[in-house]
Amino acid sequence: MTPHKFSAIPATDREVRIDNEAALRQMLQNKKKLESCVIIDLDFHNIRLDWANIPVNNCAFLGCDLGLEDEYILREKGAFIYSPPESLPYTPYRSSLYTWRELMEGFSFEKDESTDYQIYTHFSDTKFRPPIHEALCQRIHDHSIDDALRYLLDFDKDGMTNRPCVGFMGGHGTLRTDPWYIKTVHTAKLLTEAGYFVVTGGGPGIMEAANLGAYLAGRKESDLELALELLGKAPDYRQKGYHLQAYELLDRLPGGAESLAIPTWFYGHEPSNLFASHIAKYFSNSIREDTLLAVCLYGIVFAPGSAGTTQEIFQDATQNHYGTMNYYSPMVFLGKQRYELDTLIFPLLRQLSRGKAYHDMLHITDAPEEVVKFLQEHPPMAV
Repeated sequence: MTPHKFSAIPATDREVRIDNEAALRQMLQNKKKLESCVIIDLDFHNIRLDWANIPVNNCAFLGCDLGLEDEYILREKGAFIYSPPESLPYTPYRSSLYTWRELMEGFSFEKDESTDYQIYTHFSDTKFRPPIHEALCQRIHDHSIDDALRYLLDFDKDGMTNRPCVGFMGGHGTLRTDPWYIKTVHTAKLLTEAGYFVVTGGGPGIMEAANLGAYLAGRKESDLELALELLGKAPDYRQKGYHLQAYELLDRLPGGAESLAIPTWFYGHEPSNLFASHIAKYFSNSIREDTLLAVCLYGIVFAPGSAGTTQEIFQDATQNHYGTMNYYSPMVFLGKQRYELDTLIFPLLRQLSRGKAYHDMLHITDAPEEVVKFLQEHPPMAV
């Protein structure tokens, strides 16, 4: 699973983003100039160009490694230079989303020295009061993730995604042996096989179950049973061997289907989810939460969860209530006992939505097949 790269693609009518040498040279061959381009994370010590004869007005170099002489020429010609920061465990100027392999680099079962954990510990040191340089780098990083996510999902001018995203919310502490974990795996597998693109918060529990279900799309029932058997040997994310079982599953069943995870280092103590092919990891939890709900225009499935899931339910309901994302989207509650009897959340939303366009886009069930059927019959509706 390799990162999705921008290459040379139009970002707006006036802007082209370039993140590799081949795309850079193609642009120069075709256009003979780099005006209004954005060039990301290239090492120009190994790319020799005659900058004196290349128009670069309004061209931005983000995190590129330039020699002093080249930088002087480029600034004199009207380019904007944003130098790569030193001594950070992350790159603010990214051109792609993360993969789990990138985040888990350096991990061992004896000691976690992964890139993911190093970024988390670095972030945690000044989480509530970062120095200005650190705060700016975090914001730039999260903007880069925003950009990569927009490209992956291919938004149109009205905010609709080309990929039909369906989100999953639910308890992060749900064990891999829990009936709702298993039911979520089945639901996400069916949805992916029906052409939907599964999106989660990227953590353990229900989130892992949904990414796992998407990963297993198109595989036979015996593969699903093998996956649940392997993961069931370490069901709790806090216990030793949790990642070991995930690695074993990936070795036994390689090459799964795509899905997306949108986690945050704000909750970095939770282990990385290894079954998502694309990972949009943020420093800002508020941006991450809003983004996670906003991109799932084809619906969100709410499995049983606690306070965090309840917050997401009402945040999603608010977006639907006021049509803030240009579309009304279905909300499916997977768990009648939890949402109709134990918490009364579903009856409350039915009352709240009375007379509103999204009233008929609310549904509750215990059956994975019924989730797919309802979402197919209730596509997003333009405001």
